[in-house]
Amino acid sequence: MDTFVQQLINGLNVGAIYALIALGYTMVYGILRLINFAHGDVYMVGAFAGFYIALYAGLAAGGPSMLSLTVVLLGAMIIAAVVGMIIERFAYRPVRKYSRMTTLIMAIGVSLLIENLFVAQIGATPRAFPDFLGSQSQPPYHLFGNAAISKAQIVIFLVSIALMLLLQWIVFRTKVGTAMRAVSFNLNSAKLMGINTDAIISLTFAIGSALAAAGGVLTAQYNPNIDPLMGILTGLKAFVAAVLGGIGNIPGAVLGGLLIGAAETFVVGYGQNIGIASTYRDAVAFAILILVLLLRPSGLLGSTVQEKV
Repeated sequence: MDTFVQQLINGLNVGAIYALIALGYTMVYGILRLINFAHGDVYMVGAFAGFYIALYAGLAAGGPSMLSLTVVLLGAMIIAAVVGMIIERFAYRPVRKYSRMTTLIMAIGVSLLIENLFVAQIGATPRAFPDFLGSQSQPPYHLFGNAAISKAQIVIFLVSIALMLLLQWIVFRTKVGTAMRAVSFNLNSAKLMGINTDAIISLTFAIGSALAAAGGVLTAQYNPNIDPLMGILTGLKAFVAAVLGGIGNIPGAVLGGLLIGAAETFVVGYGQNIGIASTYRDAVAFAILILVLLLRPSGLLGSTVQEKV
């Protein structure tokens, strides 16, 4: 039972990060029907933005501090939001009128550009992110028998849930959210209703990128090593989470992220008992993707949409 509780804690923690990133995928797809494969790299940009904010603002030398973490988190989210808007304006908007294959190729190109640009400028050597929570020096809290949870895990989960609830409130309780839903329903009709669709699309990219950056900074409090290629695998898993939950569905992205995170950690905890090595934890997400596409392509909370010819 101790192992089950421990793996569940770890799984929900990892899943919360996947959910934050998956929200960006699902928001962009919901509005543009575009798979933004550069989104995982925005997660990486957010982590490095937080790292350099902490470095140049002198926060890294100040020791553990929730205030410093808050400053770094908000700063990274703002920078990533701007990066997301730049990507949308100069990469995706010019090719929006072309086929989906063109936009997909553009997304892959932007992803490779960001990764290689960072490798060329700062190198591929991992950097150590400052520990603002002091969780590396503090003993974890014991919840059930030998099952333990660290301060970093508590903060990651609570902040992730708070950001998800904030997004839900924006989408369903504000005028901007109403405009987002209108654009998602029908872009051309939204234009006829007087909605500035370009601004709404740009704002959607900004919000999704900010959430991904928050995921990058929070991950760095749990796993402090960051590098320019950290967004590749994590971004793909978050995409799988979005597909699992029903891409274009915000609650589905959250559910998918939590399920993918739990599946990974349970493979690590129990896989050896059924002949599956822990090294297969990364393969689990893609096996789930294949099963979802075969059995329920619309995802767990998604609905099948019939398009008129």
